Amino acid sequence: MTSKSDSEILTRVGPGTPMGELMRRYWLPALKSSELVTDGDPVRLRLLGENLVSFRDSSGRIGVMDHRCPHRCASLFFGRNEEDGIRCVYHGWKFDVDGNCLDMANVPPHQDFKHKVKAKAYKAEERNGVVWVYMGVAEDAPALPDIAATLIPEDEANIAFAQRECNWLQSMEGDIDTSHLNFLHYGSMGQGAFEPNDETRFGAIHKDPEYHVRDTDTGTMYAAYRPADQGNIYWRFAHFLFPCVALAPFKPFDSYRMARIWVPLDDTHTMFVTIGPKDGPGESPIVDHLLPNSTDWLGRFRCAQQFSNDYEIDREVQRTGSYTGIEGIHQQDQAVTENMGAITDHAWEHLAPSDQMITATRKRLVRAAKALAKDGTPPPASRDPGAFALARGGFFIAEKGRKWPEVYEQELAAVQGTTKAAAE
Repeated sequence: MTSKSDSEILTRVGPGTPMGELMRRYWLPALKSSELVTDGDPVRLRLLGENLVSFRDSSGRIGVMDHRCPHRCASLFFGRNEEDGIRCVYHGWKFDVDGNCLDMANVPPHQDFKHKVKAKAYKAEERNGVVWVYMGVAEDAPALPDIAATLIPEDEANIAFAQRECNWLQSMEGDIDTSHLNFLHYGSMGQGAFEPNDETRFGAIHKDPEYHVRDTDTGTMYAAYRPADQGNIYWRFAHFLFPCVALAPFKPFDSYRMARIWVPLDDTHTMFVTIGPKDGPGESPIVDHLLPNSTDWLGRFRCAQQFSNDYEIDREVQRTGSYTGIEGIHQQDQAVTENMGAITDHAWEHLAPSDQMITATRKRLVRAAKALAKDGTPPPASRDPGAFALARGGFFIAEKGRKWPEVYEQELAAVQGTTKAAAE
């Protein structure tokens, strides 16, 4: 069981909390690049419990800062985005993307003290259609993480955002729980529903996988295994990467390029960000039926299927053809995780052997957060963005009798060799 004190560490992400401080040591994907237009409207953004405003200035640079003007706390959301800065409409103070005060329009020149005032601004960078924000000390920011999916060129990438109305941890844990797949998503599908060469059919036959789990330099990983044809083993490998990334085994190992990132907006709201190839095999929209964005703090990328309409469950379909009666894999996950409560009460849980990865990941997160709070120990891979490049998820068939680390490393080496050869 996860203790109450550890649960508090895991789920609270605001300024000054152990997990919030850990999250602030990593880059987080916060917006689509397309949300910010040069000299366009500022966008409200909530991230790690802070209310921010984001904008793209006249030179195309991105600003992300506390929405409160340092003068009298008027919201910069109403500001004028003009001439390489955002100007507060209350008294005309103007700030650049780094938070420097450029002008104090209501202060006589001989009393001007703009060199002493700075807005609370965070470092922002773009990569392939996504705006990333670093909420720690800007001078300490590492390079962006070398997660394979984030390196896909923008015109080849499938980028989706979707908000979930619950804590980040319970949202993310669905991605490191392989046994739920053949109940929640494929529970009504028998072996006959799969093509003969579809390796995922072995999950439908054997719904109770066994596991190996271990810590890694970048987080945790699991190897789930089930019997396959001709005495072989059906393997599913997945990673949790600090601080909130899952590499879930939705694709074959050799073609896997996907990252699912569970970004805490605050303690009870999460932005799901998924990045993968646009034209991968069997590719379909990751999230359907989004509501139009609004301008409030939590108005971006909300799902039309939600608690207020029971996620549009169709009970007749549930009785006759669908395990849940809810359309869409993402919406099925959303219905389950949101209805655990805004923050899961872990005292109610009875974790099983199939939850080994969840247990290991929680422990890894708590240890890292406590070490950072105690003596400033940098969290895993927070200073080594290149370490993430070696992590890979996916599924494949291998002969029986081999140790799981050997199986993983051999498949990984084969993929890296193929990738290197293609690049040459």
